[in-house]
Amino acid sequence: MTWRIYQHPSEPEGNKPEENEEKEAVESVAPPLDPQAQLQADLKTARDEVAEWQDRFLRKAAEFENYRKRSEKDRIEAMALAKSTVLIEFLPVADACERALNSLGEAKTGPQNLQQFQQGVELLYKQLLDTLGRVGVTPIEAEGNPFDPHLHEALSREINAEVKENTVVKELRRGYLFKDKLLRPTQVIVAVHPEPKDKTP
Repeated sequence: MTWRIYQHPSEPEGNKPEENEEKEAVESVAPPLDPQAQLQADLKTARDEVAEWQDRFLRKAAEFENYRKRSEKDRIEAMALAKSTVLIEFLPVADACERALNSLGEAKTGPQNLQQFQQGVELLYKQLLDTLGRVGVTPIEAEGNPFDPHLHEALSREINAEVKENTVVKELRRGYLFKDKLLRPTQVIVAVHPEPKDKTP
């Protein structure tokens, strides 16, 4: 008796189901990676992460330094403002001393008690200016200098052809600086030249 083996029509000749399963199993197994290439890839990834974290650290350090400088500047400005607020309260005392000395004039020939009073006012005025000077307060020299709107406050004008125009000819109230910043402007009178007369007949 002769036996015949019939092949299923859907299966191509020469390919058995066992052979297909073996091929798929072989194809699913990935080829082994090169250890050196894997190490280099890991090293590159690590370096990239280090660079990223270093950049973040530098940015945060710069932000913190800017914050520290800004805080220090704000602190110094707040202290200067507090000091100037207190110091400006002493300036009327200096003004009173100046007015008293101007009203007394030369009291050397006057009565003894008037001379003693003048000496006391001079001593008080000197001590006050010395104390203000030690903390950084300095008077502004205005008379005879050009008018400066940043330092002077013009209360009036005076016609004067003997000096340059916009020159301070009189100081009405002394101004003061506190560490190169204006504490109080000087009140002054400014010179102006007379207008030319019209020569037309």
